[in-house]
Amino acid sequence: MTTRGELDQLPAFSRVRDFRLLWTAGAIDGLGTHASVLVLPLTLLGAGYPSSLVGLLATTATASGLAVSPFAGVLADRWPRKPMMIGASLVAAAAMGTVFAAVAWDRVVFTHLLAAAVVEQTASACYLAAAHGTVRRLVPPADYPRAIGSLQARDQATQIVGPAFGGVLYQLARWVPFLADALSFLLSAALVRAVRAELSPERDTPGASFRSELAQGIRFVWTDGFLRFVLLWTAGLNAVLGALYYHAVFSAQSRGASASSIGLILTFSGVGGLVGALGAPWLVRLLPRALVVAAASWIMVPAAVGLAFTTTTWGYGLLLGAVSLTAPSVVIVLHARAVLVVPDTLQARVGTVLGTAGEGLAACAPLAAGVLVSAYGGRTTGLGCAGALALLALYATFGATHLRADDPRPEAEQKREPAPEGRPR
Repeated sequence: MTTRGELDQLPAFSRVRDFRLLWTAGAIDGLGTHASVLVLPLTLLGAGYPSSLVGLLATTATASGLAVSPFAGVLADRWPRKPMMIGASLVAAAAMGTVFAAVAWDRVVFTHLLAAAVVEQTASACYLAAAHGTVRRLVPPADYPRAIGSLQARDQATQIVGPAFGGVLYQLARWVPFLADALSFLLSAALVRAVRAELSPERDTPGASFRSELAQGIRFVWTDGFLRFVLLWTAGLNAVLGALYYHAVFSAQSRGASASSIGLILTFSGVGGLVGALGAPWLVRLLPRALVVAAASWIMVPAAVGLAFTTTTWGYGLLLGAVSLTAPSVVIVLHARAVLVVPDTLQARVGTVLGTAGEGLAACAPLAAGVLVSAYGGRTTGLGCAGALALLALYATFGATHLRADDPRPEAEQKREPAPEGRPR
């Protein structure tokens, strides 16, 4: 089993190789997933099912992944992570394979597609839970920001390219995107299998019950001042940015924007997030981490105010892109620090607790934005989002004291020992 000391003794090319394998596995997996997510609603609508059932499928599948995630985190800290990732990919491939067969042979049934989507989302939650601990196992501490930035950039790129890729495949035949998704899971499993490093931690309490280990992950996050700050700030940011995102779409649509114009707005947002994720590690190396967190939090506020008053497609696109450009810097700083301070045996549980909180609130954003825009109008909703971002910026300004306590340069992390695995600091 690869300990931190053994990691430092591994050849650099071996660590880079394994990280690149996992990075590529996630890229292929994400590309296939985002391709099929676009065409699944089209397939159901084409089969004559109402939009309400299409929405029910999407909501149920997303909710199932979120609900399973904390429990998957316990399993990922208990079980060998590499076999868990491989098994999850194979299960997801089987689920999407049945969808491919149903569409290819014109046997589209709503309950079948619903079950397949739930299985795929559950398997993906297990894969992601096991993947939470891989950065710490493969990457030296000084490279955490760059590694996390590359992972964020990868995910952002697949969100941009995946739907377009799915649309192209859908034009070939309705079943092609689902076959591509199933094959992407199989290829992802093969790439994970090729990883040589041991990804699993040494368990310190092998006899603990499942419930106590689940509670331990939640308790560790809440009793650690820094992790509690990360939990509240990222959950709040995901909720506000999600509402702001849909506010821009709904407001532009109410002003008569065409589908292509709304697509342009969303493209600006996606490209902004991609550029921000690529540039954030460089920024973190130049500036103190506390300054990055506070400054980036405040920069998003005037952009949100601008979204409340703009009336043009370019205005919505540029301002939403500016917000998306800024947010990754903070996320990367906080997540890199979290990887450092969380014990190896708790990486998956802590990661899933933080992720579930953020994604759970983000899932409510479309409904919240729609209700607020309908009830109060786009301008008031935009200003409300700006006010919420200002409160988060205040919280970040004072909460960043957890980052000021240490050397602000990531290189200093190389000389630090990981936090003790007992009580959080």
